[in-house]
Amino acid sequence: MRIALSADHAGVDLKDALAAWLGETGYDILDLGTHGAASVDYPDYGARLARALGEGEAERGIAICGSGIGIAIAANRNPACRCAQVSEPLSATFARSHNDANAIALGARLIGIEMAKACVTAFLTTKFEGGRHQHRVDMLSHLEQERA
Repeated sequence: MRIALSADHAGVDLKDALAAWLGETGYDILDLGTHGAASVDYPDYGARLARALGEGEAERGIAICGSGIGIAIAANRNPACRCAQVSEPLSATFARSHNDANAIALGARLIGIEMAKACVTAFLTTKFEGGRHQHRVDMLSHLEQERA
């Protein structure tokens, strides 16, 4: 499985650590940057991640900024991306099993590397349940249409 990772300056160290760990675990990594501590804009990196998922360059994505919130909002502007901000493994599990999330966002200033690894493991190993959840996931692609 190919995993895309993107981060702003606040998340670059966590991104690099996760990329190394995932590579050692056998995943193919697509590193979308940033690659240093110079200040950058998280919306650009959320958009990069979403675009990579939408264009089929990766099956899953991990976006990282200081809180995980801003980069998740940016990624979710692209309808091909369902990015959930997570901070512990249970939310990562539900993001996959109930919402078929194809990306997660992590807050580098809020969690450490071990918790981040636990979230990523849950995200990458949990399968979407489908069933009663499928029609709701389908709705996420069509929210601009008014629903009765």
